[in-house]
Amino acid sequence: MKKNILVIDDSALMRRVICDIIHSSSDFQVADICRDGLEGYEKLCAGKYDGVLLDINMPRMDGLELLKKLKEENRKATVIIVSSLSVKGADVTLRAIELGAVDFVTKPENFIEAKGESFKDALLGTLDAVCGKPKRHSSAGRTKHGHRADRTAKPTRCKKTGTPRKKLIALACSTGGPKALQSVIPYMDQKMDAPMIVVQHMPEGFTKSMANRLNELSSVTVKEAEDGELLKKGVVYVAPGGKHLKIRQAATGQHRVELGDEPPVGRLKPCANITYESLRQCAYDEVTCVVLTGMGEDGTKGIVSLARDVPVYIIAQDKESCVVYGMPRAIAETGLTDEVVPLEQVAKSILKNVGVK
Repeated sequence: MKKNILVIDDSALMRRVICDIIHSSSDFQVADICRDGLEGYEKLCAGKYDGVLLDINMPRMDGLELLKKLKEENRKATVIIVSSLSVKGADVTLRAIELGAVDFVTKPENFIEAKGESFKDALLGTLDAVCGKPKRHSSAGRTKHGHRADRTAKPTRCKKTGTPRKKLIALACSTGGPKALQSVIPYMDQKMDAPMIVVQHMPEGFTKSMANRLNELSSVTVKEAEDGELLKKGVVYVAPGGKHLKIRQAATGQHRVELGDEPPVGRLKPCANITYESLRQCAYDEVTCVVLTGMGEDGTKGIVSLARDVPVYIIAQDKESCVVYGMPRAIAETGLTDEVVPLEQVAKSILKNVGVK
């Protein structure tokens, strides 16, 4: 059975484009369309939908007002923002996520782009991840526990030798990540005995706004990483959207940020695998690897590779608290994870492992 989607957008042209894209899929169907947030609110009060595609800038009741009203009344809805404000108004989009939206897709600036494959793939890919495809009865490729059958052998892992002195926290997340990070970063201690790097899949412009917002909420310093800067304990460095982040050891023995402009990896830039791979050449005695909610498997290959050369401690978010149980599931299936915990316990687990100065 197809998943039912509610489309809320004041543009008749965009409603038609979005509906055509959804109808091109065998997994989803448009159940209702609305011209503004007020109509959308009435529909959401009257019925249930598997997903909601919501514009921001609309008459009568805009997207933020609708999300705020739903939150105040504790009405559950799986909302994906589809708005042209997504790039020019990163702060507005992040505010929408704080109010309950789970992800966003950038609305094209013209009709030609709207009819292109890039927008179609982004929209359907996000729907697949957030709403889930209808359940199939086939169990091919799965074990009796539902895990993928190709990950039965536990990878090689470097053994710890003594008490770690130089430590690093490396966190990766994607869909649902901006909101999840607000349940982790503000609970980190400014005296934590390690720097922290964060790879969140977001476009250019968004990561700076996200870092600034997290900095406002936290006692630790949170900033968008800059090329060449030295890592300091108690500071959280967010990989900039549109750049790959690597960590290199400087001649002084300290570690610095290196931002690269290589092509996207699997459409991801930044890519967590690249970041984790770069840590193999560093002088850290232990790396605490943290994987939060997100679609796909980014981070798993890099962590498995890192674990062969550097002692790692791996923390994965549990399925129940994930918006999308993709990235955490992928690393859990390797058998390398040390802890699988609910989102609200992630910060505590990190600090327990790295310690406080």
